[in-house]
Amino acid sequence: MSSHPSEISNEFLAQLKEDLVCRRVGRGMAYLEGHSHLLKSFDSAQKNAALFAGYLAQWVDVGFQRPGLVKSIVCRFSKSDRAHLPLHDYLHLRMAEGMVAMAEESKEEALRHLDFVLSLEQETDDKELLSIANFWKGRCLRMKGEYDQALAFAVKGRELASALGHVPMAAVMRVLESWLFFQKGDAQQAVNILQEAEGILRKTDDYLTLGNIHSSYGRIARRQGRYQHAIDSFNAAITEYKKRDPRHRNVARSLNNMAYVKRLIALQLRRKIDADAARRRKAASRGRAANGQGRAQYRGRFEQLRQEALAELGEAAAIYEQYENHHGLGSVHLNYGYLYLDNGDLEHAEAAAKTASCLAGEKHDHILMARSRLLLCMIENARVEEGIGESTEPGSHARLAQDCAQEAIELAKHTQNRRLLAHTYIWQGLTCCNRFFDDPGAARPYYDQAINLTKGDYADSAWEDLQMLKAKVLRGGSVNPTLRAWSQGSVGDKTFQQISEEFAELIIPKVWEREGRKVSRVAARLSVSPKKVRRILSRVGRRKPPEE
Repeated sequence: MSSHPSEISNEFLAQLKEDLVCRRVGRGMAYLEGHSHLLKSFDSAQKNAALFAGYLAQWVDVGFQRPGLVKSIVCRFSKSDRAHLPLHDYLHLRMAEGMVAMAEESKEEALRHLDFVLSLEQETDDKELLSIANFWKGRCLRMKGEYDQALAFAVKGRELASALGHVPMAAVMRVLESWLFFQKGDAQQAVNILQEAEGILRKTDDYLTLGNIHSSYGRIARRQGRYQHAIDSFNAAITEYKKRDPRHRNVARSLNNMAYVKRLIALQLRRKIDADAARRRKAASRGRAANGQGRAQYRGRFEQLRQEALAELGEAAAIYEQYENHHGLGSVHLNYGYLYLDNGDLEHAEAAAKTASCLAGEKHDHILMARSRLLLCMIENARVEEGIGESTEPGSHARLAQDCAQEAIELAKHTQNRRLLAHTYIWQGLTCCNRFFDDPGAARPYYDQAINLTKGDYADSAWEDLQMLKAKVLRGGSVNPTLRAWSQGSVGDKTFQQISEEFAELIIPKVWEREGRKVSRVAARLSVSPKKVRRILSRVGRRKPPEE
């Protein structure tokens, strides 16, 4: 320990740095705890104060205490203090500020700090600092859904660490690389990288990164439909995280992911229950009795999974609230919303989706915002199919579903999350096919776009949605018999004028629905008179709209 109680010695910082790059996490944290007086009596004017802030930020990032500690330290540097700092010290201070902004989900602010550090790459020989700055920038870009750039910075950070001989530090950065390869559709490359990193880090006590590795295994398994393997991996991740901090925010992330997987298993069971009920009805119609034992077993397990998922979401929310983590809390509320939607509780589902949307909006989180709109689209489509509210305002829920799907598409386009974008296209297509619009032809382009984006990379609930859309598109793809006959030259004894009138009766009601039941829009779209539009609608028995 240093001779002066408030001195931040070069030897102290060198030890912190060595333990960090070698991933001797427990030892480094104990060393920090042994110098807790530096935190209690921190003076921004003392020697090495800014360097200490930078190293402390890195230690908090690997699990030492909470980000608020770094924020309280950074806030003690006045404008005057900063003006007199050597460049190297000032870069460390900016790194600390970047870490705080990243923890607070202020991605643009974090990037400003990190970009400043990286812009002075030629002015410093601190390669460890530059390595971490690249790595952290990659993480920020991943949070924004900018996966291509994120991968480039993650690779650069890892290469710098490898060149310095910091093998464990480079392995940590490879975990981010793995996740980005997975998001880009290369699951095998992602797993290979994870296994390589795990082999290196298993020799360390970096429980946080080991937990992240198991969490990644879990999300890959979930995507592949291996749900029990996913649950086992999330449980393994939680075990690792809790070795460092029982209330770490990554514990909440794994609980949230596990709850989602249990919802997917419950959906599978519900399909089995429905199929069993159909078989029993068929057997009863033939005068035979059916065994109800399997049904009771399925129902019991179904309810158990739902209750476990709800409990895990509650625990996750409590942890995220401690961190005031908007993305995490928003994701929890989305999963609540899905569980409510599955159970037919549309009011609570809508409330959960709107809460998630508000949390996303506060942090300009495009991924979470898109997912929130997507859930609202699903809820409005459920209302359409159940006929809720149709007596007071026909089509209002259908058009709201359409608006939500379009908003989700535009938000998803701000990211490189192709699966999210594909899912928004799927639900825009399903909205076209709902009971109100009933237009499978309009859904076909959305189906094609979803297929191009997914390239068959689906196994979870989104795959079921895609198959449902496929069935509707193909079923709706059959050409109207009258149109087919005309295309083959079979017009009977009809005149061209009569054929034109029949075609108008086929097309105008469809366009009227798509244009919000507005006669003026139909007239403008088809270049026909409003009078003709009303006449056709009246002839085919559609309710005559009010005068516009």
